[in-house]
Amino acid sequence: MSQLVKEVQAAEEEIILGNVILYPTDTVWGIGCDAENPEAVRKIFKMKEREESKAMILLVADQNMLQRYIKSLPDDFEEMVKQQERPTTYVFSNPQNLPKEVLAEDGTVAIRVVQNDEFCRRLIRQVARPIVSTSANISGEPSPKTFADVSDIIKERVDFVVNWRQDDDMASQPSRVIKIEADGSQSIIRD
Repeated sequence: MSQLVKEVQAAEEEIILGNVILYPTDTVWGIGCDAENPEAVRKIFKMKEREESKAMILLVADQNMLQRYIKSLPDDFEEMVKQQERPTTYVFSNPQNLPKEVLAEDGTVAIRVVQNDEFCRRLIRQVARPIVSTSANISGEPSPKTFADVSDIIKERVDFVVNWRQDDDMASQPSRVIKIEADGSQSIIRD
């Protein structure tokens, strides 16, 4: 069994138990849990010392998974995602089947389809539900660009630390964030 498969299995077990993990995402190092588990989501808010009114990003493995949570997607959404040159999070105003803990105050939800990160895609597929992805930092502090940048406080507060890619020293950046309006138009929130 490969190291990647072992790490995915270990992280999956923790998520299914309702625990919070520290893991490498397709962008920066993140704190994650089962997005459908309100108690686990609340643990993340507490760990990050973050106001519950601030939404968190959810990661899904593909458009099929996304469609379970978004009532209607733009017709060209799949092509739009494929054309993005870097990880891009989309904010939708029509979520369904998600707990209120993962929604913003205005009822929107931020979701990213993971395309180019084998660990994240495998983990999400194994869990078979979206995974919360919020930067692994105390609210208001800089996002960690590498594992070495993650504070000891965060490492101590999570239930499980994934070993995969801890030695990577290439700095990552947060995703772009684009809001999809009800009429299909788009606006860039973070570039």
